Amino acid sequence: MSAQEPTLPRAHGPSVLGANMRTTPEDFLVEELPGFEPSGSGEHLLLTIEKRGMNTAFAARRIAEWAGVGEVAIGYAGLKDRNAVTRQRFSVHLPKRVAPDLATLETSGDNEHLRVLEHTWHARKLPRGALAGNRFVLVLREVAGAREAIESRLQSIAARGVPNYFGEQRFGREGDNVANAMAMFAGRRVRREQRTLLLSAARSELFNRVLASRVQSASWDQALDGEVWLLDGSRSVFGPEPFNDELAQRLAAFDIHPSGPLWGKGELRSQGDAAAVEVAALSGDDAAALRAGLEAEGLKHERRALRLKPTDLAWDWLDGDVLQLAFSLPPGTYATVVLAELGDVRALGRSG
Repeated sequence: MSAQEPTLPRAHGPSVLGANMRTTPEDFLVEELPGFEPSGSGEHLLLTIEKRGMNTAFAARRIAEWAGVGEVAIGYAGLKDRNAVTRQRFSVHLPKRVAPDLATLETSGDNEHLRVLEHTWHARKLPRGALAGNRFVLVLREVAGAREAIESRLQSIAARGVPNYFGEQRFGREGDNVANAMAMFAGRRVRREQRTLLLSAARSELFNRVLASRVQSASWDQALDGEVWLLDGSRSVFGPEPFNDELAQRLAAFDIHPSGPLWGKGELRSQGDAAAVEVAALSGDDAAALRAGLEAEGLKHERRALRLKPTDLAWDWLDGDVLQLAFSLPPGTYATVVLAELGDVRALGRSG
């Protein structure tokens, strides 16, 4: 099972709907959930920006031009798509604490806009990952499927969560990042920034294969012998250790999650049945080449939760065949994997 294939195995059963997404950017609203309170003082201007029709890198360049600084002076916590309405923070290093007129940064047009929602000063540059998560409001149009079945599936997702796959965005527009990673491991020279992207794609491909195997055996949200546990909302892991009533209660309460490997050097932390699944899922020649390449790059083994639980999941039928979904996800997870558990959701607008 390859991450570039149209669908990875679903945990909740066959598709219950077909729908179109991103008919307009307004149908895909993403709002960063702040990871900290601004200090109110310092040399970094912290901007909360709403943008449409531009991705994060494009907005960062525009902010740098507006401020008269290099792009290295701009910080942001996460990457957001172009074909969406997104709200996110940017920081601008202005040592003299003199900012140009904010009104001159704002733009408005038929295809794109940028508005400043809030601004304040902060002591540090905004680092990548400095967010608590993202809140999504998504509109699906031309929904085909029985409403009762769709709502039943949504209730199951709310109660049980979904497999925490890496989304298709990780693998490139044409799904070729893994092939490019293989070529890089074989000796092709790549730019430093591309190297980071390709290493992430290779790791994500291997993780998705392990998770797909656990979904197929219905163990993606269950304990296996030799399981390594990941604490909810953190990167902290523990185990393996004997499964007992306390762990079962914590598993049911979503306080801990089964985990899968983000491949690197060293021995797998998992043991027993859990390790056997991971080894079997990654036993093919192409998987072996990806594993060897990651190990040669010096990456160390890490773990990622196998399941993902959307919080505050709500839905509303705006019209007979228009469904609005709202939910929040932690950093590093993908709204598209939630939609995939519903069925075939076609993205009419391209992200980037």
